[in-house]
Amino acid sequence: MTAPPRPGGLMPPHAGPLPEARSGAGGVRVVGSVRYAGVPGFRPLEMDLYLPPEGFGRPVPAVVFLHGGGWLVGSRNAAGPAFAGASPTPFERVALAGIAVASIDYRLSGEATWPAALHDAKAAVRWLRTRGPEAGLDPTRIAAWGESAGGHLAALLGLTSDFEGGVGITGVSSAVKTVVCWYAPSDLATVPTDPDAPDSREALFLGAPVSAVPERAAEASPITYAGEHAPPFLLLHGTADRLVPAQQSRRLADALPNVELELFEDADHMWLGTPEVAETALNRTIDFLRHHL
Repeated sequence: MTAPPRPGGLMPPHAGPLPEARSGAGGVRVVGSVRYAGVPGFRPLEMDLYLPPEGFGRPVPAVVFLHGGGWLVGSRNAAGPAFAGASPTPFERVALAGIAVASIDYRLSGEATWPAALHDAKAAVRWLRTRGPEAGLDPTRIAAWGESAGGHLAALLGLTSDFEGGVGITGVSSAVKTVVCWYAPSDLATVPTDPDAPDSREALFLGAPVSAVPERAAEASPITYAGEHAPPFLLLHGTADRLVPAQQSRRLADALPNVELELFEDADHMWLGTPEVAETALNRTIDFLRHHL
């Protein structure tokens, strides 16, 4: 179930005690810097847990949030620039609706290439399934939600049954019940970047230019795995997205059996310049998660 003790009897990072909770907006309890896994030679892999107020019954469902940033930058601290300074934060709003949020960090492309980030995301789900009950979470009701590159990883969480890796707790299912993707790439070979460029976001993530590793690009693309086995998906995208065209979500939606696709006219990547769309997207996400969890 868990990794063996480290040399010298040191406790593996995922086995440590939960930090003390602090108070968030509306009575949300925030447990910060929870180490869900560790990889020798890398920074600790951590998540922040946003738990519903005490008034909710236990156990509660949970959603893993994966941040964007082109697999190159970003952190677990925010759900995108459209929500900068918001109080309550998007994570607190989800928790106030009765769903815990586990916002995670994962290895970025400057630290490790594909499939390391997916290994980390799956390790986070396995940690929630194994140790989440200590925080009042239901191990049978776990979802995935991500924006941009994080949405790509969330989709892969919902669609793949392999790529488990050996990070953190092992031998436990990393399956999720439902997936929400905001403006996410679904086919790395057709994102409009130079396929021969060694420094594109996709090339840095894959470890080589897309044109040089077409099999790896397909292996890392959610569209490759879409099929009847997929859980329910919610895909939200702006039609004026300049980084990840809305066609990426359209194509994935066409390949999924149980999907809700909503396109927002004239909305750009990260909902920039359209705060009303950002608000709508968050409300749609909360409603969808509540329905399926």
